[in-house]
Amino acid sequence: MLAGPIFAREALTTPRQFRHFLVRAGYIAALFLLMFTAGQVTFGWKQTRTVGDLARFGALVFQVFSLVQLSLVLFFALLFVANNVSQEKDRRTMILLLMTDMRDHELVLGKLSASLLNVIIMLGISIPAFALLHILGGVMLGQIFWSIGICTAAAIAAGSWGALVAFWREKTFQTLAISMLGLVLFIGTVEGIVFLVGASSTVGQWVAELNPYRSLFAVLSPLQSHLSLSPPSVSGLKSVLALLLLSVGLNAITIWRLRIWNPSRFIFFQANSDADDAEKQRSKTREVRGNPVYWREVGTRAYGRKVFVIKLAYLVLAGFVCYAISGFVTQMVDDGPQFLGMLSTPGFAFLALTILGLILINAQTVTSMTSERDMKTLELLLVTDITAKEFIFGKLLGSLWNTKELIVVPAAMVLWFAVAGLVSWENFLYLEVSLFTLILFAAALGLHAGLSFERSRSAVANSLGTIFFLFIGIFVFMILLVEASSSFFLQFQSFVVFIGVGSIALYASLRHKIPSGALTLSAGMLPFFTFYAITSYLLGGSLGVCLTILAAYGFPTIAMLVPAVSEFDMALGRTTHDR
Repeated sequence: MLAGPIFAREALTTPRQFRHFLVRAGYIAALFLLMFTAGQVTFGWKQTRTVGDLARFGALVFQVFSLVQLSLVLFFALLFVANNVSQEKDRRTMILLLMTDMRDHELVLGKLSASLLNVIIMLGISIPAFALLHILGGVMLGQIFWSIGICTAAAIAAGSWGALVAFWREKTFQTLAISMLGLVLFIGTVEGIVFLVGASSTVGQWVAELNPYRSLFAVLSPLQSHLSLSPPSVSGLKSVLALLLLSVGLNAITIWRLRIWNPSRFIFFQANSDADDAEKQRSKTREVRGNPVYWREVGTRAYGRKVFVIKLAYLVLAGFVCYAISGFVTQMVDDGPQFLGMLSTPGFAFLALTILGLILINAQTVTSMTSERDMKTLELLLVTDITAKEFIFGKLLGSLWNTKELIVVPAAMVLWFAVAGLVSWENFLYLEVSLFTLILFAAALGLHAGLSFERSRSAVANSLGTIFFLFIGIFVFMILLVEASSSFFLQFQSFVVFIGVGSIALYASLRHKIPSGALTLSAGMLPFFTFYAITSYLLGGSLGVCLTILAAYGFPTIAMLVPAVSEFDMALGRTTHDR
C-alpha cells in the first residue's frame, strides 16, 4: 500500500486512536478561534455593514492563517519524522526493520509518509476554514490553492530532510538539533544566494522558489509585483516543483546511504577480553567526582561525538547574522525596516537567534531524559544511592553547560547593543534578566516533560510543541495587536477567549500525571502575563516588561522543578500511585 507496510500500519492504526480525532478537531477549532479573535480585534462588538470591511478582514485572517500554518507544518513535519526514526534507533528496533525483507525505499518512504500522515491531515481539514475566507471576500481561490500547495510541498521537503538526518545520526539530540539548524541555515543560504546573484536574475528567481516563506508572501500579495492593468494571476507552481524536486533528491540520498549508515558500527562494538587490553581499559578509567549525573552529562560523550558540529553550525549562523546587522549597530540605526511593525532589524535578529537557542536547549534537556528511558539506563538508578536533587539538578546543569554557546551568543549580542549605544545599560540589565529567565524555563520544561511522559515520542513532541506554540501565540498576538488601536481594556476583551484556551492547553501539558496547584496557577497566569508583557512593550515599558516576564516564566520554572524533585522516586518506579 503506497509506501509499504510501515505506512499501511500507520494508516490503519492511527484512526483508531482518540488522539487522532482530538488533533483534528482541536486544529480546526484553533483556526476558528483565531478567526474569532481577529474579528474581535478588528470590529469588536460593532455590527459590520460594508462589504469592503469584510474583504479586508478576510485578507488579514488569510495572511495570518497562511503564515501560522506554514510555520506549523515546517516545524512538526521536521519534528515528527526525525523523532519517529530516532525512537527506532534508541529502542534498538531499527536493526530489526533492517533484517526484514523490506526494500530500502519502503523503509525510508514508509517512515516518511507515516510520520507526515497527521501533518497532511491537518492541511486537509484546514481547507474549509480557508474556503470560508473566500466567502468573506478579499481572497481568491487561487491564493488558497497555492497556499495549501506550498505548505504541503514544504512539509514534504522538511520531513525528507528530517528523515535524512535521523537515518544518518545516532543520538536523538543530534538529530533534532541538526535538523532544525539545517532548516534555518538552508533558508538563510537561499536568501544569501538571492541577494548575491540578484532576485531578478534567472538563477536568483529559481533559487528564491526554494524559500517557502518568500513564495508564500508572493501568493499573499499578488499585486506587489503586478504592474499591468490586467487581472493579477497567482501561481506557486515553481515553488512547489522546486520543493518537491528537493524532496526527491533528499530521499534518494537517504535510500542510497541507508545500509551504509545503518546499523551503526557502535552496535557491534565488543570489549576485548584479552588481559592486556583489559588492563589498558582499567588504566583509562576516570574517577567520578562530585555529582555523578552532572559528571556524566559534562565529562562523557553521552550525546555523541559530533556535538561540536551542532555548536559550530549555530556559531556560524550567529556570525552571519551579526555581520548582516553590523551596519545597523555600528551606525546606531534603529529606524530601519520594522518587522511586524514593532521590531528593528537588530532586535529581530536577536529574537530569531534567541528562539532557536531556546528550542535547542529544550531539545537537549528533554532528550537527556528520554534517552535514559530508551536505553534502559534509568532503571539502573533504582539500585544506586543517587538522590533526587543530584539527579534533577545534575541533568539541568549538565544540559545548560552542554548548550552554553547557545546561551552566550544572545547574551553577548545584548552586550554588543549596549556598548554600541543601541540600548541603554538599564535596558541591557532588563534584557539579560529576561533572557536567562526564559532559558531556565525552557530547560525546566524539557526536564518536566521527560519525567511526566513515559513515551519518548510524546515527551519530545509535548516539550518542543509547548515551546513552539508559545512563540506562535506571541507571534499572533503581535500581529493582531498592531492591527488594533484601542485601549488595553478593549484589547484584553478581544483576546480573553484566546488567552483562556491557551491556559487550558498549557494546563493539560503541565499537569500531565502530576497534580499540582502551583502548576495549575502557572498555566492560568502565563498566557495572561505574556499578553500584558507584549502590550507593555508596545507602550514603551521596560522594567514592567522585565518583571512580568520574571513572574510569568520564573514561577512556572520553580513549579516544575519542585514536583520533579519531590516525585522523583515515583518517576523511577520506586513507589507507585497506590502506595
